[in-house]
Amino acid sequence: MNILENTREALRSIKGNLLRTILTALIIAIGVTALVGCLTVIDGIQSSVNNSFAGLGANAFDVRNRDIYKIRKQGEKEKRYPNIDYREAKLYKEKYGKAAIVGLKINVTFNAEVKYESKQTNPNTRIMGTDENFFDIKGFKINSGRIFSSNDLEKGTNVCIIGVDVISQLFDKNINPLDKEITVLGQKMKVIGLLEKKGSMMGGGDDRVIFVPLEAGRKMAVGRNLTYDIVTSVPNIKDIENVIEEARGVMRTIRQDELGFPDSFSIERSDSLAKQSESITDILRMAGFGIGFITLLGAAIALMNIMLVSVTERTQEIGIRKSLGATPFLIRLQFLMEAIVICLLGGFGGIILAIVIGNLFSKIIMGDSASFIIPWVWMTLGITVCVAVGLFSGIYPAYKASKLDPIESLRYE
Repeated sequence: MNILENTREALRSIKGNLLRTILTALIIAIGVTALVGCLTVIDGIQSSVNNSFAGLGANAFDVRNRDIYKIRKQGEKEKRYPNIDYREAKLYKEKYGKAAIVGLKINVTFNAEVKYESKQTNPNTRIMGTDENFFDIKGFKINSGRIFSSNDLEKGTNVCIIGVDVISQLFDKNINPLDKEITVLGQKMKVIGLLEKKGSMMGGGDDRVIFVPLEAGRKMAVGRNLTYDIVTSVPNIKDIENVIEEARGVMRTIRQDELGFPDSFSIERSDSLAKQSESITDILRMAGFGIGFITLLGAAIALMNIMLVSVTERTQEIGIRKSLGATPFLIRLQFLMEAIVICLLGGFGGIILAIVIGNLFSKIIMGDSASFIIPWVWMTLGITVCVAVGLFSGIYPAYKASKLDPIESLRYE
């Protein structure tokens, strides 16, 4: 009797005890649902969190000036690196802008006083010059008005976009700031956009800001040795390591860094929160796997008990098959196949339930930000575990059945 015939015999036996088979498969299905469902919920939450962090700029990294070495070794002078200048920043954007989204920024000043008529801000307003990509990469959103046009960026027109803290300090609630002129570092700037409140873990600096076109910022800081910050956005946060290494190679070429020497710039990742969330979800995955494993272990014990009962009920059948020439190996194979088939039936049902329940709980927890997840890895794991459970549960009953004496089995009632 080959494996195919054993499978058919197992299916006939399952069909002959349909109610018991359904109950047994249901036990397995519950175990698989617990395992795959928990992991699906966690993956759904992680996907939603990654999407949220991407909107906050966590899927980006910054290329900046490298700090000087502050520790002197054997009387050596501190190593100073030249600032990233306009030419290098533009060249990086031209070379790498096709592989990722690149934005440029300069800090004109961190302590400006901005005026509108008789009102003025505190001397801690940030003035930054940016290009067209910076807002999307760093998660700044326009509440009303518009972003910089191509004409604004090319000609450096005197227009600006202001944060909510600046609005609250300069304008009364009954005044619409759009199209008003404010004085920034002695220059009249027309307000064309109002930012949504962004907040910041470092004290709200992202709301105490005024953005001007990059060229306008350069004019404001004429005569100063500016440094340019380069922000690069990664479409998928999981690819950030590879993208950073590619960007490092491009920037070393532009800066003409020699082989064997350290980078003359620094790369700072913006995904620290995302990495923290990933470490938390790793712990949750371990907990979810533990819960599912314990549930499946209980299901395996229940299946073994049912298979032992099945061996006892079918003692005469085993005796007849042995008397007709069935070897102990074929008897073992039949009962093993029966246990595996029951586990697979329960496993497929459990996976379907796990996908539905897992995504439902993810939706409840994360709301509209949750995305539908099909956990292919966990589905494969679930099926593999089902086969393992079938082998674990069926091997002892199969061994017991194969060792039955055919004469004694035929006499069994």
